[in-house]
Amino acid sequence: MPTIDNILNIDNARVVIALDEAADKLERVGGEMVLDFSSVQRFDSGTVRAIEHLANIADKKAVKVALRGVNIDLYKTLKLMKLTDRFTFLN
Repeated sequence: MPTIDNILNIDNARVVIALDEAADKLERVGGEMVLDFSSVQRFDSGTVRAIEHLANIADKKAVKVALRGVNIDLYKTLKLMKLTDRFTFLN
């Protein structure tokens, strides 16, 4: 990733809202984005749908989205939902 335009911290209390805001931002302006999930402990079904929606927009606009701070349980959920290959993962 040459330049990162947006780094967004995803708050555990408002994960879906933050993901919807990130998707809207990608839809409007594009650019590469890093989403920091360090404070997120688990995903529910609404979160998975929001991540999938974000991935669809990123694919459509041909932009990269990196996920940072994803714990092993979140990664397993993304893997199960076949979403891991649509993102880059950072430590």
